[in-house]
Amino acid sequence: MTDDHQLRVGKIENGTVIDHVTGGQALNVLAILDIDGSGGEEISVGMNVPSERVGRKDIVKVEGRELSQEEVDVLSLIAPDATINIVRNYDVVEKHRVERPEEVVGVLSCPNANCITTAHEPVDSRFAVLEDGVRCAYCGTLIREGFARYIEVD
Repeated sequence: MTDDHQLRVGKIENGTVIDHVTGGQALNVLAILDIDGSGGEEISVGMNVPSERVGRKDIVKVEGRELSQEEVDVLSLIAPDATINIVRNYDVVEKHRVERPEEVVGVLSCPNANCITTAHEPVDSRFAVLEDGVRCAYCGTLIREGFARYIEVD
């Protein structure tokens, strides 16, 4: 059993800590970051851990990797209250909350098979970010949840 002052998961030397993830979303965070355990990254995941701010939260620590703005934008869709901590030499050198962008470009694929973005055209997907989901700028398809399954992988 741990007390409030004991770490449940050890510190990382260099990388990113994604804190205050909505409870139960840590595995979707890993999917968005295209982490499945086969890439050799050292990953620590805490799910449904106590939080004074939000009650229960998930935490994802990724050793040796700093997130791109594109990745942070997509994370904001499933973890709008998340905090991104950049760690170097065991110290947090940068800390910021995610901000939901007005739109995401080229990171989600449209589930509508008739959308121009799925017709092998040289068009990047473009989604307006709404309060309750995202809407394709080309065909109007609305995605309200399950964003991880629509992530475009290069």
